[in-house]
Amino acid sequence: MFIGVHDKTCKLSGLKVTDELLKNIAAIRSDGNILPQPAMTVHNYTFDDGDVVVVETLPAHFPPVRYKGTIWVRIGPRRGIANEMEERLLIEKRTSNAKTFDEQPCVGATIDDLNIPLFKMVYLPKAVNSAILANDKRDIKLQLASLRFYDLVYDCPTNAGILIFGNNVRYFFSTAYVQYVKFGGTTLASTVLADTQFSGDLISIINLLDSFIKINIIKKRPVHVSTLIEENIFSYAENAIREFLMNAVMHRSYEITSPIKFYQFSDRIEIVNPGGLYGNARPENFPNVSDYRNLVISESMRVMGFVNRFNRGVAMAQADLTTNGNEPAEFDLNTLGVFGVIIKEKNEPVNDINGSVNDIDGSVNDINGSVNDIDGSVNDINGSVNDIDGSVNISDTEKIFIEIIQKNEKLNIKQISELSNISYRTTARYLKSLKERGLIKYVGADKTGGYILSLHTPPKP
Repeated sequence: MFIGVHDKTCKLSGLKVTDELLKNIAAIRSDGNILPQPAMTVHNYTFDDGDVVVVETLPAHFPPVRYKGTIWVRIGPRRGIANEMEERLLIEKRTSNAKTFDEQPCVGATIDDLNIPLFKMVYLPKAVNSAILANDKRDIKLQLASLRFYDLVYDCPTNAGILIFGNNVRYFFSTAYVQYVKFGGTTLASTVLADTQFSGDLISIINLLDSFIKINIIKKRPVHVSTLIEENIFSYAENAIREFLMNAVMHRSYEITSPIKFYQFSDRIEIVNPGGLYGNARPENFPNVSDYRNLVISESMRVMGFVNRFNRGVAMAQADLTTNGNEPAEFDLNTLGVFGVIIKEKNEPVNDINGSVNDIDGSVNDINGSVNDIDGSVNDINGSVNDIDGSVNISDTEKIFIEIIQKNEKLNIKQISELSNISYRTTARYLKSLKERGLIKYVGADKTGGYILSLHTPPKP
């Protein structure tokens, strides 16, 4: 819109623009008469024959637009009030244009903020057919954009792109992590035995959670069934805990400034997810109806094999709990802004046959082999397992480290220590011993490398 120019002759009218005029024009944007508010800019240009005010208004991404409660539309050369059919078409257009949070551009981020090797070597081969991928000669931005990880209009990654492949996710989303706390009792006032944070890109977080659940959460012990026959019983159903955590990562609101809370009490596990039920999901129809707050993240987790998208996750988790002898999970659907799940431990007390981990004073006790780290001494009593040919002895504690490295290659000492809940000093001592015996090796640079299994590492017992 040009103010100060004649409509027919396009000549300047001699208008002299004042600050008051500019303020009045700019106020049209926010006076509440136009909803939703338009994206509008106002510029003033001065010429010898007069001033011109140029007002630029961008098309609305989310129609219909109402002026004083009325929807106006263009009908050929004239304007008119929208009828019911025209209003319905505008509403449908708004729905098609609306983007979920993870589809929106992460303004301020650049292509350099993405871990491109992770995208190209880990995600792409699972998301795109190999034959199609071999003939794809597009540049990396177009490849990312085709999977909704990059916004070409704003020339920046989407929120999903940063969350899944970001080099420094918490720079953009400070609470995009999982907070684990282990309590010694049944309330939040109980003594904290251990705590750790799982952060980074979502692919790394999920892989770390997988190992952590198996090693630190699930406890087992053998039960006598009959002569020479024993059966293992477990404190929790591993797949159920994993399913509820994956759902929390997938369905949480990343706009809420709170992490996912993963709390382990002496009698139960609680997982609290920022953001309540979304869309068509309601307390009265949960879990039979689901909706996806983060469409791109949900699709990406399905591509990676972390979750299914057939609305069966909760039902399968409940079935796993029942099979394991746990009570069905309980859900908090009414607390504003959060979604909570409570999983109770199996009624019969369960002790870990391979060793329980206590983090209060830094000591670790294994039934078949104790490790004391208070004064730096290490005692392995009966905790060694002989390989098939008897040439290699692996203690129960060493088995924990080997299993972590087998699932998560190139972790450093600190990461392995956090996953095992064993002190840094003890972890470093065991890794040094395993390395000297040729069971593991360190690859890469001192600061960025990590441990992997050697080729001749004995098979898992």
